[in-house]
Amino acid sequence: MDDELWAVIEPLLPKWPERSPGPRPVDDRRCLQGILFVLYTGITWQQLPLELGSGSGQTCWRRLGRWHEAGVFDQLHRILLAELNAAGQIDWTRACVDASHVKAKEGARGPVRRRSTGARPAASTTSSAMGTAHR
Repeated sequence: MDDELWAVIEPLLPKWPERSPGPRPVDDRRCLQGILFVLYTGITWQQLPLELGSGSGQTCWRRLGRWHEAGVFDQLHRILLAELNAAGQIDWTRACVDASHVKAKEGARGPVRRRSTGARPAASTTSSAMGTAHR
């Protein structure tokens, strides 16, 4: 991660308490690099190599959760979109909106119940119309 991007991200991260118990936390930038490595490669958190200096996979996973709870990624998304838009780098004619970003209109009617196109329900595979067997 380059210094320019880190300069945008760092102010968004929640500060650590002055006197936190336990060992000194892993540097936020190194931890973010570990998180990005896991997301990019698709490895599990347990497979994150300690040699990268990002801390353990557990540390990175907890930090990701802490940052998510603090809304860091939503803020970062908005900032980066605004920068790209200001630079004319977004083609809004190809934009897509879904319910994860825009709420549905209030008072919208619920889904209409659809009739089945099948002739009849399929037979049950867990019960039988046959009587109980006897020895």
